[in-house]
Amino acid sequence: MTAVPADPTAPVAANEILLGLNTFGDAGVDADGNPKEHARVLRELLQEAKLADAVGLHAFGVGEHHRRDFAVSAPEVFLAAAAAVTSRIRLGSAVTVLSSDDPIRVFQRFATVDALSNGRAEVMLGRGSFVESFPLFGLDLADYEVLFEEKLELFDKVRSQKPVHWEGRTRPNVNGLQVYPKLQHHLLPAWIGVGGTPESVLRCAEYGYPIIFAIIGGEPRRFAPLVKLYRDAMAKYGHPMRQIATHSPGFIADTDEAAREELFPHWLEQRNRIGSERGWGPGNRGEFDAMCGPEGALYVGSPETVARKIALLKRNLGVDRFDLKYSNGTLPHQSMMRCIELYGSEVAPRVAELLADAS
Repeated sequence: MTAVPADPTAPVAANEILLGLNTFGDAGVDADGNPKEHARVLRELLQEAKLADAVGLHAFGVGEHHRRDFAVSAPEVFLAAAAAVTSRIRLGSAVTVLSSDDPIRVFQRFATVDALSNGRAEVMLGRGSFVESFPLFGLDLADYEVLFEEKLELFDKVRSQKPVHWEGRTRPNVNGLQVYPKLQHHLLPAWIGVGGTPESVLRCAEYGYPIIFAIIGGEPRRFAPLVKLYRDAMAKYGHPMRQIATHSPGFIADTDEAAREELFPHWLEQRNRIGSERGWGPGNRGEFDAMCGPEGALYVGSPETVARKIALLKRNLGVDRFDLKYSNGTLPHQSMMRCIELYGSEVAPRVAELLADAS
């Protein structure tokens, strides 16, 4: 298993990769086809986090949403509960929608999770690919860019754990105040999630934060120029190099055929539901199979197939961490539990073997 560095955001060795899990708490259906209650989804999600810890995975992240099809709207509350039933795994968001939150409260909540988990908390900051939180909290989408820019600036000042001096137009000024609680031994690990624009990459590098790319379509190797841009910009700004990660959907079963056949209807339902909101055409089996191929963005198949695809990702992009988004719409809880088990017990050691052999 890959050794976790003392600095949790320091790059790992060239022949290693950290493996994590992401979920949005997808609110699927029960055995009778009825929508699951969010309360049940959250309780099942806690079982999934506990299993991820037991099989030795590096990180477990839950994404913030404010809509019927995802159950997690308050990641830090869930993570605090997960801290009580886990002992090793890192606990974070994937992502926290900073634009529609208060940066001081975000820091305070994650600092609390860090204390309860004995230093295992991390936050991934982003603007989010859904915008329901803006009208919910009385924010204007016309301020989409400035909200994130100003709030990221304030969060960075708070994260330093020094008295905060900040002025802006999106919230009241802060004049030399200290924010509590403080972390015991380190600064709060803070990532920025990006969807693939150079502007977002450069913003992340300006702050010196580790970066995670959401690769949910196309070919992961096409992100190589953005990875290089991040490395070059970090050097330009004089920051020590931080981890580079990717996040992609996937599903693991005993065989390639079993994984594809089980996931496809759930993937298609979610693909078409979200696609109808965004003006996409309907998905189909050909699109799905292409994305499951060696160069596609879906990590679907047997443990051997998924391990080889992760090893290829490491060779192509040189990333330090890969997070599998293992929940997919109406995929059943027991199927996700089996996926997590295989990911930790079979995929992780096989990835380590493949990377060792290639070094």
